[in-house]
Amino acid sequence: MHYQYHPTGVCPTTIDIDVEDDVIRKVEFVGGCNGNLKGLSVLIEGVNTNEAIKRLEGIKCGHRATSCPDQLAKALKETL
Repeated sequence: MHYQYHPTGVCPTTIDIDVEDDVIRKVEFVGGCNGNLKGLSVLIEGVNTNEAIKRLEGIKCGHRATSCPDQLAKALKETL
């Protein structure tokens, strides 16, 4: 199933996520730090959604209350 999430408090404008049987198949960020977000996307593919949420939730970016990984965790919560 394909999901589109619009994060807040971070640079990317959209996170596109494909999930199948509670496993992340593909993640694509639109905007933001291209190399870092491509790396995050590749590392998280094939991971169970609950495990990904556990690993990513609460990560902060500098002084911000959230981060791209934290926003991805929020997006994944919406897929459940």
